[in-house]
Amino acid sequence: MSHNPAPAARTGSHPTDPSPYDALLLLSFGGPEGPEDVVPFLENVTRGRGIPRERLEEVGRHYFLFGGVSPINEQNRRLLAALRSDFAAQGLDLPVHWGNRNWAPYVTDTLREMTRAGYRRILTVVTSAYSSYSGCRQYREDLAGALAALTEEGLTPPRVDKLRVYYNHPGFLRPTADGVLAALERLPEAVRERAQLVFTTHSIPTAAADVTGPGSAHGAGGAYVAQHLDAARWIAGAVQEATGVRRPWQLVYQSRSGAPEIPWLEPDVCDHLRELHAGGAEAVVIIPVGFVSDHMEVLYDLDTEAMEVAEKLGLPAVRSATVGDDPRFVAALRDLVLERAATERGERPERCALGALGPGHDVCPVDCCRGRADRPA
Repeated sequence: MSHNPAPAARTGSHPTDPSPYDALLLLSFGGPEGPEDVVPFLENVTRGRGIPRERLEEVGRHYFLFGGVSPINEQNRRLLAALRSDFAAQGLDLPVHWGNRNWAPYVTDTLREMTRAGYRRILTVVTSAYSSYSGCRQYREDLAGALAALTEEGLTPPRVDKLRVYYNHPGFLRPTADGVLAALERLPEAVRERAQLVFTTHSIPTAAADVTGPGSAHGAGGAYVAQHLDAARWIAGAVQEATGVRRPWQLVYQSRSGAPEIPWLEPDVCDHLRELHAGGAEAVVIIPVGFVSDHMEVLYDLDTEAMEVAEKLGLPAVRSATVGDDPRFVAALRDLVLERAATERGERPERCALGALGPGHDVCPVDCCRGRADRPA
């Protein structure tokens, strides 16, 4: 991680004024960088759940198929470089640093370096676009834990805020829709117009899904599914407008990892492909709408497992691209940074959002997305 000296305090308002923030933290999940990292990484991910090492080694076979290397760290390096380049080109003087939840560079280490460099107000963007425990609250718990650790070390930690969820920002939805259009072009022309859309995201326990979003402790919840449906509906509409073809679509789930007796969100993507084929579907586009980049659960669960199922069925299938470091997505993150900065200065900036649900809250309510433990967030 490169070192950026803390800038002097800024005053005044400007279209690219990030004050009161003096740095941005890109916060992600992390992943192994070699075969020897796989089991220790999975131990970090599952710490406190009592999962035996033998089971972790079994789960790790997905990574070993790819040389023990998760693509997520390299993708974050590209996003980090793209953010720095975009900020510089737009005159936004805001250093960008990177930390992970489960592998180096660990968020505590990154925040320690940033604290020692003199940063006092840090804004954080996480590589998860939706509301859920693992996609939002757990990152906030990690930040709180890191700041507590710095305090115990005798440091005065900075104030750290988190950007709102961005699943419905134009800079996320429009590149995703364009990815679907590009994927359609890779299907045989004879079936292209009859291809169905299969939107997929990470499955979570239904009990966890029910308590996602604000007011979740009081039964309001349900934001995880509602947000995905809103995004999928908008993308399907954009594809219809571009092609003149109205296509059936469905939100499905992948990457289930829990005990079989615990209900998780369904249907599974592979089961859904079988059902579509049995119902006469002629082609599908699989759209990883729940993911920001092509990390392991996209490469294995979709590009490997789901595609193998489609091939065995004789069902033409293609997978559309995630946003990754698309310039429009990078610009959206810049837009969100400046939006939040302006809000913190007491201004009323435009809050961009497509679909039916509108922009999310800047500050998560206390009871938002409760998870396994009642950790400070």
